[in-house]
Amino acid sequence: MSPTLIGIIGIVFMLALFLTQMPVAFVMALVGYVGFSYVINIEAGLALLSLEVYETLASYDLSTIPLFIFMGQLGFNSGISKRLYDAGYKFLGNIRGGLAMATVAACTAFGAVCGSSPATAATMATIGLPEMKRYNYDDELATGSVASGGSIGMIMPPSVVLIIYGILTQQSIGALFVAGIFPALLITLLFILCIYIRCTISPEQGPPGESFSWTEKLKALMGLGETLAVFALVIVGIFIGLFTPTEAAAIGAFGVLLIALVRRQLTWQGFVNSVLEALRTSCMVMMLIVGAVILSKFLAVTRIPFEIAGWVAGLDIPAVLVMSVILIIYLIGGCFIDALALVTLTVPIFYPVVQQLGYDPVWFGVMIVMITQMGVITPPIGINVYVVYGVAQTVFRQTIPLQTIFMGVIPFMAALIVGIIILILFPQIILFLPNLLY
Repeated sequence: MSPTLIGIIGIVFMLALFLTQMPVAFVMALVGYVGFSYVINIEAGLALLSLEVYETLASYDLSTIPLFIFMGQLGFNSGISKRLYDAGYKFLGNIRGGLAMATVAACTAFGAVCGSSPATAATMATIGLPEMKRYNYDDELATGSVASGGSIGMIMPPSVVLIIYGILTQQSIGALFVAGIFPALLITLLFILCIYIRCTISPEQGPPGESFSWTEKLKALMGLGETLAVFALVIVGIFIGLFTPTEAAAIGAFGVLLIALVRRQLTWQGFVNSVLEALRTSCMVMMLIVGAVILSKFLAVTRIPFEIAGWVAGLDIPAVLVMSVILIIYLIGGCFIDALALVTLTVPIFYPVVQQLGYDPVWFGVMIVMITQMGVITPPIGINVYVVYGVAQTVFRQTIPLQTIFMGVIPFMAALIVGIIILILFPQIILFLPNLLY
């Protein structure tokens, strides 16, 4: 058999293993090892397992991941999210749909500290849902805004998915971070506009809350000073080359820990929980990277990515049409596979094609994160929907039907699609800051 045919068989076998609910990382590693050993030899396969696993996990760049995750867990357990929501609530809560708008704004701000979509959704659901319930918000709007707002944490730096993409493609993590800022803000504005239109058409869905004086608003904003300072230090430090992304992650984690200790808002149990959750999540991410690296070596010797790239280059169709097909594949895949797993699985296949087509790899990285962002709120996976469903049961001691939450995210999915179309038509929204600073 030719190496290409072996590669195709390997991919089919891998998809079949996914149906057994075997962890994605182990499936990729198994198929990569067996396929590589078959094409080359067993000794080469064993060397691949030992050397590549060690070299991957020993990479200095990977230390960025547990540090940023730890920073997010510290923020989650120290009350930063509550202060973010409080600020948004005091500025926007007195208008129709204002509480939902404040939730989306707080999700964006917390995503800048956390970098995790489900964690952002869980945190804001715990804080925002009781308030919206108190003001008789419609269940669809309340749960939909929390689940959808949490998805912004995937694109807002420091984004774990962007870090993984940068490591797999050898792109600057700093450039990817700055490229994600404007798209995250664009989606935030589109979500807020979506809520405004929805509450204009049906005012009963989002009744206005209480009003606050400018003194109270400024006081709430001042309470975010330290958090904003840490975020600015991390991002600006990377921008100007003051420190590497790994050093920035360490400084950010230390800064959040220091704020929590000074404010006396982090208990010993909270600290232990932060460490354990960061360890658990980091191990999962590391194994995904190892599996993707082993699989990519197998795909490289089968030459499937290069055959696809060559075939695409020979097609007599516009490059934008090919890119549209790739993005649609990510859109469909995001509905069934976790975003991290999807990116680590597909980047080795599609990245050579993107290079062949002449697209900017930073733009492509942000776009696939934007599209897989939809996967966390679409069935059947829709992890954010299930997170909000679980939190709602805990908070209200009653069940909000899953179909209600899924119906609630539909308008936000439409807003996401509009945002993606805007970014395709105007790629400089993504590339302006990276081109300016790098």
